[in-house]
Amino acid sequence: MKDVNSYSLVEHLSELRKRIIVILVFFILSSVASFSFIRPIMQELISIGEKYFEFIYLKPAELLTTYMRLAILVGIIISSPIIFLETWLFIKPGLERNSQKKIFIALIFGMIMFFVGVTFSYLSVLPLSIRFFGNMKIEGIEPMISISNYIGFLTSILLSFGIVFEMPVVIFILSKMKIVTYNMLNKVRKYVYLAIVILAAIITPPDVISQILLSIPMILLYEFSIFISKLTDNN
Repeated sequence: MKDVNSYSLVEHLSELRKRIIVILVFFILSSVASFSFIRPIMQELISIGEKYFEFIYLKPAELLTTYMRLAILVGIIISSPIIFLETWLFIKPGLERNSQKKIFIALIFGMIMFFVGVTFSYLSVLPLSIRFFGNMKIEGIEPMISISNYIGFLTSILLSFGIVFEMPVVIFILSKMKIVTYNMLNKVRKYVYLAIVILAAIITPPDVISQILLSIPMILLYEFSIFISKLTDNN
């Protein structure tokens, strides 16, 4: 006679494997498809800094590898609804019925907040950061930058803001799981502010403008997260 717990574990791992395969297939297809229209995206990103820099590539394959890295990032964005759906289908059976709707809404909100963070950084933070660096000119030194470093700089800012804007969703889920509470978040507020400043200095490029522009939204998001946690505790 089979052990019920081992059978459940095998079943659980089999389900996880199936979800991961589906995600990987959609991700690979999305990345390959995005490679066919990656040039206009590259041109759009270059247009942000072409006023300040002259772009070069230092290795024969650098431009190609930059295209591929950008295509992978676009592939992740395109396949994100599938990633969301498969994640939801995997965790749904383990949730209580009264929690399923709230977690589902939280995951949708999280996906929306990620795109809000990316959009916010693209429209406000990137132009300011590029202008900041572009104006740091020294006579006799030409502002040239490799295309790989430039695209890496932009994508690191975009992803940093997208991830940071997930904070309210993470706090909501942790509050529902009783891992954090409103009182706990309120008590450690000043320490969190300090941690936010340090974290912003670590995950952004080494300029004060990007760090400030990341710190302020993070602090506002933390305050909003405290409010969300308070509502969750009261429910």
